Amino acid sequence: MLEFLKVLLLGIVEGVTEWLPISSTGHMILLDELIRLNVTEEFMKMFRVVIQLGAIMAVVVLFWHKIWPFHRLNPKAKGVGRYASRKKLALWVRILVSCLPAVIIGLPFDDWIDEHFYNYVVVAVMLIVYGVLFIIVENRNKNQEPLITSLTQIDYTTALLIGAFQVLALIPGTSRSGATILGGILLGMNRKTASEYTFFLAVPVMFGASLLKIVKYGLHFTGLELAYLLFGMAVAFVVSIIVIRFLMNYIRRHDFKVFGWYRIALGALVLAFFLIRGALTA
Repeated sequence: MLEFLKVLLLGIVEGVTEWLPISSTGHMILLDELIRLNVTEEFMKMFRVVIQLGAIMAVVVLFWHKIWPFHRLNPKAKGVGRYASRKKLALWVRILVSCLPAVIIGLPFDDWIDEHFYNYVVVAVMLIVYGVLFIIVENRNKNQEPLITSLTQIDYTTALLIGAFQVLALIPGTSRSGATILGGILLGMNRKTASEYTFFLAVPVMFGASLLKIVKYGLHFTGLELAYLLFGMAVAFVVSIIVIRFLMNYIRRHDFKVFGWYRIALGALVLAFFLIRGALTA
């Protein structure tokens, strides 16, 4: 029961932090330092990534009408043909273009990044650095009108550049949503468009990342490990539904600076905590 309570907490943290620009992987690593699940290190590395599938399914459910390109010619009639929305198909092509930098850079260096960057120091520094960047960018853009206010205005060059920003999130503590939202704003998007595009981009990226982790780990789960994984995904799904709705309402009236200040405070707290703990145990 205690282990399932830990999984519940991990699922809640994943569901909250996957969509807010505060780094889900960073929070998961930090939480693992404080509350260790009684599993192997190999399973935990896979768990941190694959649990995100629950969060991704929340995007699919909430934005199905915006991302699914195939529809009935007459929704009320049975047995009629379907048509494909060119705008939605074009959106998915742009999303795939945005995935290219992560595929080209992320796949070859996945193991190296796991080995060298998955620690609290890197997480804390990245939390602080991108917190400062959010505040700077929001102050810079305070009086500027966005150039891109809808998904249809995103061209292929912009899509590729957003993909380049997403590569930065390979370093834990950066935040995939944070890097792409920040990149989108710098490229002239309004907050709503940058956030929605970030959500949609997460679908193929996280499905791909999860598949890669599962292939590396193998399918030799114990029954208990599979239960942990499915329960964590279910919790992340429910929490993500709530958080995405909250974020889309929040950004209609507010900027992202509060998340910048949160990142700075958390990064400083993490560094202080581990330095004090190290001094006490030395």
